[in-house]
Amino acid sequence: MDPTSPSALRDLLQRHQFRIKKKFGQNFLIDGNIIDKILIAAELNNMDIVVEIGPGVGTLTYRLAKKARQVVAVEIDRTVLPLLTETLDGLDNVTLVEADALKIDFEQLVQDRTGIPADGYKVVANLPYYITTPLIMHLLEKQSSVRKIIVMVQEEVARRLTASPGTKDYGALTLAANYYAVVEMAFKVPRTVFLPRPEVDSAVVSMTVRKSPAVCVINEQIYFALIRAAFQQRRKILLNALGCVDKELPRDRWLYILQQAEIDPVRRGETLNLQEFARLADAYIKCR
Repeated sequence: MDPTSPSALRDLLQRHQFRIKKKFGQNFLIDGNIIDKILIAAELNNMDIVVEIGPGVGTLTYRLAKKARQVVAVEIDRTVLPLLTETLDGLDNVTLVEADALKIDFEQLVQDRTGIPADGYKVVANLPYYITTPLIMHLLEKQSSVRKIIVMVQEEVARRLTASPGTKDYGALTLAANYYAVVEMAFKVPRTVFLPRPEVDSAVVSMTVRKSPAVCVINEQIYFALIRAAFQQRRKILLNALGCVDKELPRDRWLYILQQAEIDPVRRGETLNLQEFARLADAYIKCR
């Protein structure tokens, strides 16, 4: 069967008496051209190990398996596994894993199922909105062998991931993702290429994981705490916004820290780039 055919997909769902579950964000991709573009963005070759998160009915999985050496597909909904088994029949390089992607140690999973190659593995995912941010950060923070992440997300999230300082979409997620990876908008995806059709358009984002973070900081925990504080009330100037990080630190000391970091205290957090937040975090460590 061709799972990109709406009629074939409907027949598959009907034969298995499968009910689409909104809680898992199940919107199945039914456009072969979009799949082609995802494969191009992933830059796959026949030596690649690919982890796919949320394979759904296997539309993308099938094509990944034709390009890569091995595909490990992680699916939370056990009721979709019989459909995947049918769609992927005859492929011996696909491993299906029933699990919650937010709770998986992907390093261990890939090691157990395939052995992690020297140059790492790639992740491809069509992410439901409710787990987008935590899953992206789970992959970037804790999976040291992943080298490229290709994710389909809501277009709004894609804009946040790729935003520039001073824009309305720029925020803590932008800074966190770009700290760990080079993030690029690959292409936009209209809502019409899914079954059922979602309420918003999507986009595919490419993240090439950095070998080391974009900036060097003394303390990552402090670095991200300052970023969160700066965006909790994003219209506040930095001098007023940062107080929640260390409530015992007097205002004049924050002023001194900002001066040492060469940052105007009346600027807002939404205008600072990665390097400026790094200077601020290091100044805080040295001068508090």
